[in-house]
Amino acid sequence: MTITREAGKQVGRDRRRKILRTIGGRGGAYLLLVSFALVMLFPFFYMASGAVKTTSDSFRYPPKILPRSPSTAVVDGEVVELYSVEVPGSGPQSLYLAESGVPAGLFAELTDIDTTVAWPIEQATETGETATLDGETYPVYRVFIGGETTDLALIRNTAVGRFSSLDDSSVETYAVVRTAEQAETIEAQWENFREIIELRNFDRSLTNTILVTILVVAGTLFTSITGGYAFSRLRFKGRDAIFLAYLGSTMIPFVVIIIPLFRLIVSLGWVNTLGSLVWPFMFNAYGTFLMRQFFVSIPKELEEAAVIDGAKRWKILWTIFVPLSWPAIATLTTFMFLYAWNSFLWPLVSINGANSDDFVLTIALSQLGGQAGEGPNLIFAAIVLSVAIPFTVFVLAQRYFVENVATSGIK
Repeated sequence: MTITREAGKQVGRDRRRKILRTIGGRGGAYLLLVSFALVMLFPFFYMASGAVKTTSDSFRYPPKILPRSPSTAVVDGEVVELYSVEVPGSGPQSLYLAESGVPAGLFAELTDIDTTVAWPIEQATETGETATLDGETYPVYRVFIGGETTDLALIRNTAVGRFSSLDDSSVETYAVVRTAEQAETIEAQWENFREIIELRNFDRSLTNTILVTILVVAGTLFTSITGGYAFSRLRFKGRDAIFLAYLGSTMIPFVVIIIPLFRLIVSLGWVNTLGSLVWPFMFNAYGTFLMRQFFVSIPKELEEAAVIDGAKRWKILWTIFVPLSWPAIATLTTFMFLYAWNSFLWPLVSINGANSDDFVLTIALSQLGGQAGEGPNLIFAAIVLSVAIPFTVFVLAQRYFVENVATSGIK
């Protein structure tokens, strides 16, 4: 009986150890994944935060993550900025600058020259005494601060501002305006997006990019679907050789064909037109290869049944093969969308720099350094606009990357 009880306790201890090891292993894995995710997401969060900051907030050092704007209030019909100023005996408060340039003195404690306060000289009375601090002799003044009178040494003359409370005019204090800390609120500057859109046809560049991307994606899908079906289902002489040659073109770097391609569009009169950004990329060997490989996996019995029912090749393609190929189509759409949207080198070659009406986003962004160089917040806003649409497309299409295709029948 005792042996059985001890064995049961040992089993319980082993089970608890196993559970703790499992929890510890999973917890460590999750912690590692979360850490990597935060590192990867931080630049995007910083970009989004910078897009809604003011220009002055963008140059702040040390930088702050959340966007901040100066707090303001209306006093006697005028908009004034608020400052966070230390009120003797009350702590820091939000006050407005009621008067600047008030003659003052920089006073230090008699035992510590580093502890100073700037206060109006008219509220100090000279005692006739002197104090020696760090080997220097300074006159001693009796200063009335915060309801208390204190003997302080006058280090030098300066000027301060008089700060008053919005709610109680009797609450006021003095501080050096140059070093006073502005009161701030966390506020997003959404007008940055409007300003960047209005900056030198940026809205036109956005429209051009959307148009070019839609045409490139639509053209690539059409040629890839029809080409993939022809190479996978139709039998004709030299089919495999043509397919291998077409597929081999993917091995040629794009920079090798830039000059021949540019000479071609010059001869066609397409320079400085959006057509030069669309037609060369509507025929894509990778897309044809992807669709061909997907079509090969579809059972021939489905096609044979459609032929028996009297369906033609065109109808078989669009009513059987295309509906069964949505994962491949979504993948190709996403890849081509991102490629066309982010294309930079070819638009830079084919669109003249003086023809801003045909700029796409990548070219417009490259020129923002000169147009909005003094406002990094505007550059961040432009980047957010250029990233938002492809990011949304990728999120909506990602589920198709792992979706299985049912090929057992047709609805």
